[in-house]
Amino acid sequence: MSSPRTVRHRLAADAGLLIVAAAFVLPLAWVVLSALDAHANLQVKIPDGVTLDNFDAVLTPDITFTPLLNSLLLCGGATLLTVASAALAAYPLSRYRSRFNNPFLATVLFATCLPITAIMVPVYALFVQVNLIDTMQGTIFFFAASQLPFAIWLMKNFMDGVPKELEEAAWTDGASSFQSLIRIVLPLMGPGISVVTVFSFVMMWGNFFVPFMLLLTPEQMPASVSINDFFGNRGTVVYGQLAAFSIIYSTPVILLYVLVARRFGGGFALGGAVKG
Repeated sequence: MSSPRTVRHRLAADAGLLIVAAAFVLPLAWVVLSALDAHANLQVKIPDGVTLDNFDAVLTPDITFTPLLNSLLLCGGATLLTVASAALAAYPLSRYRSRFNNPFLATVLFATCLPITAIMVPVYALFVQVNLIDTMQGTIFFFAASQLPFAIWLMKNFMDGVPKELEEAAWTDGASSFQSLIRIVLPLMGPGISVVTVFSFVMMWGNFFVPFMLLLTPEQMPASVSINDFFGNRGTVVYGQLAAFSIIYSTPVILLYVLVARRFGGGFALGGAVKG
């Protein structure tokens, strides 16, 4: 039987967890309820009558469809570039031992600590000089470059879990290092690739500052920037439409999580791969 002191500690821990859960649940409840309320405000309340007028108001090309398409192009292209570059950079770090590996990884980790606001001014000046300002491809390159250090570090750690004996067998059969990476290593580290993909995509999807600085044409603005249009002059905010847009804006991220959910629960199915 548990002692009274243990019971008190358990109750205190449960109360703390409930407070933390409420801190996450209340904003989500406000978004859902306000999206269905014609008279939404900052209060979390049950709407007097459920309506879809807020969704009808925001489901237009200028407000939702074009910004979402821009976001998908920017974040999708940058995520693909990040994952491909991280895999190529992580492979020699994982498979070849060198005295420069640890200093390089330390530099990579240091690069992840740099605040992006500290480098945006020189980046903006550089993009102006090389004619990449206000271009989708330039923003994609910078998105990928900003996420690449941590992606390399993650990819390298996952790649270390793939037995090298499998590659050595392929090398014996005449495969090159690049072929063994594509045909053996990457297929066996599906969960790791999923983690890097989701992490990179989510970090880019919610980024407001980078596209706001590097893109000037309103028609190229992603949804992370266009959401600012719901905040009007003199502090007026269309809360219902803002909540409806937020739900639509979150849908691609939720779908991405669903698509790779099975990858997260899996492991490296290598139990019998190196036997015999």
